[in-house]
Order: sequence, then C-alpha cells, then structure tokens
Amino acid sequence: MARLLTYDFNFSMLLNLGTTLMKIFNRPLVLPLTVKIAAALLLVSCSSVPPPMVVKGADLSAAPVKVKIIAFNDFHGNLKTPSLTVRVPDATQSIGFRNERAGGIEQMGALIASLAAKSPNVAVVSAGDMVGATPLLSALFQDEPTIEAMNLVGVDFNALGNHEFDYGIEHIRRLQVGGCAINAKTNLPDCSGREAGRATFSGANFKFLAANVVVTATNQTLFPAYAIKEFEGIKVAFIGVVTRETPALVRPGGTAGVTFLDEVESVNALIPELRQQGVEAIVVMIHEGGLQSGGINDCIDFMGVLKPIVEKFDPAVDVVTSAHSHRAYVCDFAGKLTTSAGSYGTLVTEIDLSLDRRTRKVITKTAQNLIVSPDGPKDARLTELLEKYQRLAEPREQKVVGKITREVSLVADAAGESSLGNLIADAHLAATASPNKGGAVIALNNPGSLRAPIIPAADGSVSYGALFTVQPFQNNLIVMTMTGKQIKDALEQQTFTGARPRLLGVSKGFSYTWDGLRPKGDIIIAQSMKLNGEMMQPDLQYRVTANSFLAGGSEGFTAFRAGTDRLISDLDIEALVAYLSEYSSLTPAPVGGRLRRLN
Repeated sequence: MARLLTYDFNFSMLLNLGTTLMKIFNRPLVLPLTVKIAAALLLVSCSSVPPPMVVKGADLSAAPVKVKIIAFNDFHGNLKTPSLTVRVPDATQSIGFRNERAGGIEQMGALIASLAAKSPNVAVVSAGDMVGATPLLSALFQDEPTIEAMNLVGVDFNALGNHEFDYGIEHIRRLQVGGCAINAKTNLPDCSGREAGRATFSGANFKFLAANVVVTATNQTLFPAYAIKEFEGIKVAFIGVVTRETPALVRPGGTAGVTFLDEVESVNALIPELRQQGVEAIVVMIHEGGLQSGGINDCIDFMGVLKPIVEKFDPAVDVVTSAHSHRAYVCDFAGKLTTSAGSYGTLVTEIDLSLDRRTRKVITKTAQNLIVSPDGPKDARLTELLEKYQRLAEPREQKVVGKITREVSLVADAAGESSLGNLIADAHLAATASPNKGGAVIALNNPGSLRAPIIPAADGSVSYGALFTVQPFQNNLIVMTMTGKQIKDALEQQTFTGARPRLLGVSKGFSYTWDGLRPKGDIIIAQSMKLNGEMMQPDLQYRVTANSFLAGGSEGFTAFRAGTDRLISDLDIEALVAYLSEYSSLTPAPVGGRLRRLN
C-alpha cells in the first residue's frame, strides 16, 4: 500500500533526492514532501501504487476529513461482461505485463459498493461517454438500461462526453429528466418495448454536468457547470467539461443548437464563484485524455492534449478525472492528481482525499486503478436489471438475418482497403442505388464507424446482434450530389500515414490509386479515379452515399459538406441487414483492386 512519507533534508538535498526518485518511479515526483531515504526506498520496493500527493504547508496535526472519490469513464453502455482484458504489471512475464480479464456492470457495481463502504464520505463520478456507441442491449432501449444501472450503482455526477451527443441534445435531456422517446414516424412519445406495467422512463438520479457547453440561443449552459457535495461541513466542487472537439466527433445534428467553449477558460472562470461559496476543494471531470506506456497505475511517456490542458487549469483545481482515450493512468500534472480508468467498466479509480478542517483545502491525495474482475462478487440488483433487459432484447438480438462463408475482417491492407470496409460500402450502395432511394453510384464509409469484424456462427449464420456490434451508431445514410473534384477533395482528407493507413471504405465499381510521396492535397492520382472502368471527370456530377457522420463533415472530412440535393435514406445497420438477407450465403469480395498504393 502507498504510505505517507516525511523528509528531513535541506532544499539542495531534496532536489537531488527528487531527481533520483524520478528515475526510480519513472514519473514526475510530487513535491514538497520530506522523508528519510530509507523510507523512500522501502516504498519503492513494496508498492506499485503512486504515493500520496501532499500539499505544501499542510497541517497534519488535526484529524482531517477523509473523502473517497470513485471514478470511471467511457462506459459506453457495456452492461454485459465484455470479452476484454487490461494490462497489469507482472514481473514473472518476459514483457513485464500480463493481460487480465475485466469488466461487467454487476461486478463493477459490487466493487464500487465495497469501496464506498470504507468511508462515510463518498462521491461516485463519471468523466463521460457513459452512453453512446453502446451495445445492442442498451441501444435497443435508447440507453435507458445504462442510466437505470448507473442509478443502482449510485453515481453522483456525470460529465458529458462527446458520445452523449450522438442523438442530439433532446435525447440527452430526456436521459436526465426521464420520459418516453419520441417516435420518429408519429412525432409522439413512444413507451413501447418495455416490460408490462411500466409506463415510462424516470431518468437519471444523478446530475449531468457540462461547464463548456452553452445553448447558443440563450448563452446558458446546457446542464449545470458544476455541483457541490458537502462532507462533514466541507464543500467539494465537481466541475464537468467535454472536449471542445465534440462537433467534429459526432454527427452534425447531435450538436445542433449548442456551442462548445474552451475547456481551460470554462473551468478557470468558475474558481472565483466557487471560492465565494466557501469551496476550496475542486475536482474536474473532463472528457479528454491521452496515452502512456506503463501499467494501469503509471504515467510513463505521457502523450496527448490532456496534459497541457490540466497544466493550465487554475492551481485551485486539486483532482482531474479524465476520459476519451480509453487508456488508464495515474499522473501528476502541475500538482493536480490526474486519472483515467480505461474504458467499458474494466477499471474503477479509487481516489482518497484528506481535507483540512480549518482551511477546507485538500492536504493529501492519492489514487489507484482497480480491476473489475468478471469473477468477483455481483450486485444482485444489477443482475436482476440485466436479466430483465436481456429477456426483452433476446428475440431481436438472436434473429438470424443472413449467412456468410467466412469472417469479414476490418484489418486493412497496406493500401488501406479492408474486407469489412468493402462489404459495408457495398451494402450502403445497394440500399441507395435505386432512383427512389437516391440513385447512388458510389458509397463511402469511415473506418471509425466499424467497431468489430463480422464473425459468423459455425453454420455461417449471422444474427442481428452480431451486425449491431459491427455498426452500433445507427447513422442514417445520406445520398448527395458531388462533382468528381469534390469527391477527390474528400479522399484527400483521409489519413495516409502509417503502415496501415485509415482510409474510407469504397463500394464496388469505384477505384483509385494514391501515392504517399506526393504532396498533401495531391496524394490521390486524379487520372486513376475510375467508376465502372471509366475515368471520372472533375466537373461531372455523381450521386454519392455516406453516413450522416461523414456527410456532415465530421472527423475532418469537411469536403462532404459541399454535397447538394441531399436525400436521407435508411439507417446504416438496416442497410447491412437488408444486404445480407438477399443472399442464401454471401462470400465477401476479396481485398485488393479498389484501392492501390504506389508509395
């Protein structure tokens, strides 16, 4: 276990010791602390948990108020025990790590309850993407099962993530306050699909927070910027912020009507207001993140935009729980304890604070990520909830929609072409090719919309649930008119770097060649762009299908915004279901021939 240390060196000796310990820990050392060298070395030898951060000048003579914060992030509606692992340090392995199975809402709930039982002062927080891009069990019911599960877990606050905006601000508001979803055909509340005797959805018992999301028409925040929870007379503020890049990460309709402000400015502007209310302890939950190369409690070679953001937060900020990158870490950035619990409920972060009763300030803080073991205890209430929704979802989830002869992989070749990208593009083209469906001649899809390979059962059958795992976003297909030049402009906005570049999937009949040595903006060889064997002309118009995410210019594909005469067509998942159902047994087209790479 991590333990409190004390040094009795002068300043020069302390700096030398700090340099040494930085090398030992391979992470920035939190100063100032004073300790004897022997104690420091003892800590190194017996603990992999980061040592407590102690505030300079703290008075440890009086008994402080102990507060436990339990944090997680990027849950994405993963209610079932996922087939996931986390990497943990293991000296017995040649690479120094082992992969350990993790996850499951029943087990996560039980673990959080056991941690909460350790202290009378507890807050359970999420740093966003609690919902959105969710598996079928949650998505079939508009993510209501996830919200109900989190009510049982005892969540206090959820900072919005970008995926909370997948279906627009009215959807988020409904998840907060409750009520039935609006039926797209009748434009009336639709409470169907629930168990008998249940009339409506009651909403979240916890607060959504979003300090940097402002309703454009009113200049008021979409949800409260912060919330305050009091522990033994001491107030602790919890501020929620989401990455300001959200409009580029979700379909345009998802962020209609709101503006995303700078994360740092939004947080720092709140500090005077909080201090006027007597708040000296501040926790920020931010949906932004980074990467590091160590174990789940390390902070080694950290990369990403999170670090400079946190360093610019006002020094009054004590703790930052983060998200978005789906990575785990425990860091110290400019004196701010900064954590992330990976994703999908595989980890939870246990954060312990000590608050000075006189100054109300945080005087010590420590954190560690804990694995949610699939074999661990289960919360019976969550088991009951899960079983209820599984019964409701099972008929649709297990319905066989077609057969394929082999697995359809999303791994791209060196040119950027994948078997799954081809199949999805072909399905989208088939759904929109007829004149009454848009008259498309080309379909394009982004690799980020494809989340898993299609893996058939032993008899080749593929269920609706399996296909939903592949395409969980439920984007509409948009058919639009683009010139040959505009299509080339869109292709130029792809990511060509790396051994396996991330390129758009393209439908059969369309092909082109690209050259990685050509200058940016001219990587696609225009003369190589062909449709059914004919060279495409820059001034000719073509009907192109893209999902609503791409069509709105998200993920940097702004060239799609030039498309005109738009027609909204089927959902992407429904197009895939319809495509497979047309074949007695589909053999996926081989990879190669649609995309060619010269360098």
